[in-house]
Amino acid sequence: MNFQSFKSFSNFYIPKRFIIIILCMTGIIISYADRSNMAIAIVYMSIDFHFSSTIQGVILSSFFLGYITTQTLGGALADKYGGKWVLASSAALWTLFTFLTPFSAQIGLGYLLLCRILLGIGEGACFPTVNSLIASWFPMEEGSKAVSAIVSSAYIGIVVALPISTWLGSSSLGWPGIFWVFGIAGFVWSILWQIYGKSSPNEYSGISQEELDLITKSKPKNRLRKNLSYHKIESGEVFIESSTNENENDYTADIPLTPSNVIEENNEFEAEVDVLLPDNSNNLIPSNPKEVPWKFLFSRREVWAILIGQFCNSFGGFIILNWLPIYFLDRFKLDIETFGYYSGKNSFHYNNKNKCFLMAHKEPLVLSLVLLVITQLIN
Repeated sequence: MNFQSFKSFSNFYIPKRFIIIILCMTGIIISYADRSNMAIAIVYMSIDFHFSSTIQGVILSSFFLGYITTQTLGGALADKYGGKWVLASSAALWTLFTFLTPFSAQIGLGYLLLCRILLGIGEGACFPTVNSLIASWFPMEEGSKAVSAIVSSAYIGIVVALPISTWLGSSSLGWPGIFWVFGIAGFVWSILWQIYGKSSPNEYSGISQEELDLITKSKPKNRLRKNLSYHKIESGEVFIESSTNENENDYTADIPLTPSNVIEENNEFEAEVDVLLPDNSNNLIPSNPKEVPWKFLFSRREVWAILIGQFCNSFGGFIILNWLPIYFLDRFKLDIETFGYYSGKNSFHYNNKNKCFLMAHKEPLVLSLVLLVITQLIN
């Protein structure tokens, strides 16, 4: 490489928002791997600790008791204090209790359940915090692509966790190695996030002015939209009443809007209205623009469709994820070594007898997991 080529390479600019999204995707992969590896580890643990099916179910579900507590809280904290520190704290918490899982299991069942609950508390803040970071780091036209990448990363984490966990459980490390290896991965990621992660583009010293302008060009519109409270509907037009502070331009008149983009002639602001509000919107939407219009949101059938669809998707998906390995072991009477063999530890070193057994039982397991992931990605 000559000097000119090296100079051109050194001047190559990597958009900082790409670094952020790659780090977030990696964090989500590790997060989902840390929650999914118990589906494999519980098989090995049940042999050592003689867990019944009921106890297995309690252990697998205890994670979600902690998970639900920080879903809303994590996003609120990220918006207030910055996504970098909330995500770093979240990762530190789930990494710590991933490491401690083998030790807690040795002490007693109660400590294991507590460890799983605390792991869920740490991971519960991950997804909402990443969404907050996307809102800060990406222009509106790229937001959906970033969210799609994050959602896809979750299922990549599942695909990675299951075979690796099975291989580790069958190795000399035993089932504790499952949590140690994934814990190390979380620790390494936390270091990288501390170095390269930032809550907003303005905090990134190496960001170019062009990228900063691209990210922030829609922020004035977003800021004004937060200060608008929908007031009433007359003749198919939505009227909004602006609420401003002393540091902003004083728009005091009611502004009629249609469901399309409306830009004032002086181009000082623009606002968007995507749907017409119902006739009873006055009773549903608070006059204070800082309040969340819960009554209005829960009066929309679209919101209920999303909630019910997500419930069914998560309910079925996590049941399959948690119980599919146990089902195949019980249904096909496989032992742990054979199950580890299926995951690829010795997949290139089998004799004809094992090959026939492999073809009879490996394909249903692999296809079931692949279909689960493909279905989630399509959704």
